[in-house]
Amino acid sequence: VCQHRMTSAIEKQITAFLEGWNEMVDPDLISIFSAKELELLISGMPDIDIHDLKKNTEYNGYRPADKEIGWFWNIMFSLKRSEKAAFLQFVTGSSKVPLSGFSELSGMRGVQKFSINKAASGPAGALMSAHTCFNALDLPVYKSEEEMKEKLHYAISEGGGGFGFA
Repeated sequence: VCQHRMTSAIEKQITAFLEGWNEMVDPDLISIFSAKELELLISGMPDIDIHDLKKNTEYNGYRPADKEIGWFWNIMFSLKRSEKAAFLQFVTGSSKVPLSGFSELSGMRGVQKFSINKAASGPAGALMSAHTCFNALDLPVYKSEEEMKEKLHYAISEGGGGFGFA
């Protein structure tokens, strides 16, 4: 379903866009950039309001008062601007904040708030995972805030490179 909606259902529109784009910008000039780099060149680094993200977050299996959620938000507030953008890219598939803020975050089914889901029990030290179509983060239980921060940094630096269709 995702593949159809994102490719074949809009194939004519994508082709028309690319023809127009290639008239304005020589493809050889931009071929040296990755998609993320090109997005940053065109749009710049986004300003991400973590307070707004927190206010517009839903929890499944966790409660806002849980220590793990406290750790998560401590980490989020401590991130550099580029890391916040990488996190947003990791969990939503875009480093862009909606114009109206996170209350208008789009998902596969229209407006869909960011959610933190308690990950099913797995091996100790498992990585967090994201579902970009649903703006969801599966957050395992970690032993400490330091371990969570290490796993988050690894996930956003190594896990934000793209996705595949199963």
